[in-house]
Amino acid sequence: MAHEFYTRTNQKIYFAGLSLENWRKAATGGLVGDMGKIQAEREASLFHLYGALLGLCHEILGFYRSPAISAKRVEKILTRSTLETTPCPELSELLELSRNPTTWLANLLTQHAQLYQPPHASREPKSNPDMEIIEAVNLAEEALVILNEYEEMESWRKQLKELTLRFRESMTEW
Repeated sequence: MAHEFYTRTNQKIYFAGLSLENWRKAATGGLVGDMGKIQAEREASLFHLYGALLGLCHEILGFYRSPAISAKRVEKILTRSTLETTPCPELSELLELSRNPTTWLANLLTQHAQLYQPPHASREPKSNPDMEIIEAVNLAEEALVILNEYEEMESWRKQLKELTLRFRESMTEW
């Protein structure tokens, strides 16, 4: 692999696409073990999307010869202090996107951070002791949630790819 910053970004965007494709296949498979595959591909997709975003940040910092290039986390790069030391429109746009909780980038960062949180079940006290202990689960609703998450992450991948291409055009040296 060439030792250029863009190769890492391209690789991670490609790997995210592979993970998303495997996720789609597992979701349409209908086999018992597919929920585990779906969860694994969901996490792999998030991991690679985050890696692609980090790669893009490193591309930007490398182009502007920023001292912040050694940062290993997107959250350490997308800060006001980094923008002050390396003022550029690309970092400014990424910072703005990351700070607005309604954007795809903020959602990507939030979901990625949740990967590192311990699992917790919601605890709802039973109000009626006569309620059944075992509850029925509607798998159609769960499948719809999985499909919506898949489509959302595929949209993030496309937006990240478009953003990367647009930034690369503006950072081209003449």
